[in-house]
Amino acid sequence: MRILLVLAHPLEDSFAAAVARTAREALEAAGHTVDLLDLYSEDFDPRLSKAERGGYFDVPYDTSAVADIIARLKAADGLIFVFPQWWFNFPAILKGFFDRVFAPGVAFSHDAAGGRIVPQLTNIRLLHALTTTGSPWWLVRLYMGDPVRRLLKRGIAAFCSKGLNFRMLSLHDMDRATDAKRRAHLDRVRKLLSAIR
Repeated sequence: MRILLVLAHPLEDSFAAAVARTAREALEAAGHTVDLLDLYSEDFDPRLSKAERGGYFDVPYDTSAVADIIARLKAADGLIFVFPQWWFNFPAILKGFFDRVFAPGVAFSHDAAGGRIVPQLTNIRLLHALTTTGSPWWLVRLYMGDPVRRLLKRGIAAFCSKGLNFRMLSLHDMDRATDAKRRAHLDRVRKLLSAIR
């Protein structure tokens, strides 16, 4: 399987970077091909331009500004996102990735008859999110309603592909995580990704 591994963290020595390295190693050891897209090191601009927004319903939609990344997305069989949750949401750079790359004609199309969204990422068979939160699990899930999981699973995954394998693995309470807890999380990442077929 060809995996597009998207990392969204500005620090090269972050735990997210360690998760991305672990993910890549586990995937490659299982025989998969990995295309690492480090949004910060590749200087991805998350800002949706005036022209992009203005032409959102044009057919075809102009994706030329992100054509290289779209080519990488279309070449993939699976997507794995590695990112921290900040303020119970995606980092801005990852939100901008969804805004600019998961565009009309790429990730979905508008059904002219009723305006509903028709999934277009038929090549994507799995979408996994490997994430961390500074908050404890109960605050994320019970109080906030797990907003990132809902956005990824019910929004992005469901609207862009059909029948894909969705998984989200989170390390909660990251700000107080011990080295042992971090190592255990990396082991969970290895186990999850080693099982992908």
